[in-house]
Amino acid sequence: MEERKNKTFGLLGKEISYSFSRGYFTEKFKNLNLTNCKYVNFDIPKIEDFPSIVKNDDSICGINVTIPYKEEVIAYLNKLDTTAKKIGAVNTIKFTKRGNLKGYNTDVVGFEKSIAPFLKKHHKFALILGTGGASKAVAFALKQNHIKYKFVSRNPSNKKEISYQDLTEEIINKYTVIINCTPLGTSPNVNKYPAIPYQHLSEKHLLYDLIYNPELTVFLEKGKQRGATVKNGYQMLEIQAEESWAIWNQGK
Repeated sequence: MEERKNKTFGLLGKEISYSFSRGYFTEKFKNLNLTNCKYVNFDIPKIEDFPSIVKNDDSICGINVTIPYKEEVIAYLNKLDTTAKKIGAVNTIKFTKRGNLKGYNTDVVGFEKSIAPFLKKHHKFALILGTGGASKAVAFALKQNHIKYKFVSRNPSNKKEISYQDLTEEIINKYTVIINCTPLGTSPNVNKYPAIPYQHLSEKHLLYDLIYNPELTVFLEKGKQRGATVKNGYQMLEIQAEESWAIWNQGK
């Protein structure tokens, strides 16, 4: 990393005051006694505002990216890591020594490592709720682990996508891993949840929610009531944050 006296890191997103990242990294810098590092929220209403952030602050060394800019930000980057290119979504940006912006995706590692201990032999098929940037990283990780998947969307646009209305008992019985990649249920709107037929869930199912606040969303609670194994996204965030930190600090 280019040596700067003061180093700024941050999170790019929209309406992100709730975010995990700022608190996590602020605590990390404190524990490591990195008094010259700070982590801020780059909360912008539209992606077109992104270049002005970069232009106006030459202390920025790295940025995380969250909803809704994981795909849109790619147009503003100079280079993409191989994995990010394959996924088509970026959640980590490194500012290189030459002043270039390079995009990475650490969501895939975070998801893969955090779900791995919960996967059983019968977990061969997965439903991915939502079609945004995070869902692409989830799909990439599932493919690497030989789990076939379908996206569930309010507006299906291709053969890999089905609608919520298409979720029959037969489909739910077959697709025993269900991952919520939508923002439904995030605090403060904790009473919202994806419209899947929860009555068909069983102890064979694994429900994974990328949301971490609240700890137990209605989506997970409904799965738990039917005997399903449930997991929230907090550990995924911790892992992807550490992966981001490693990328920002590698010497390339």
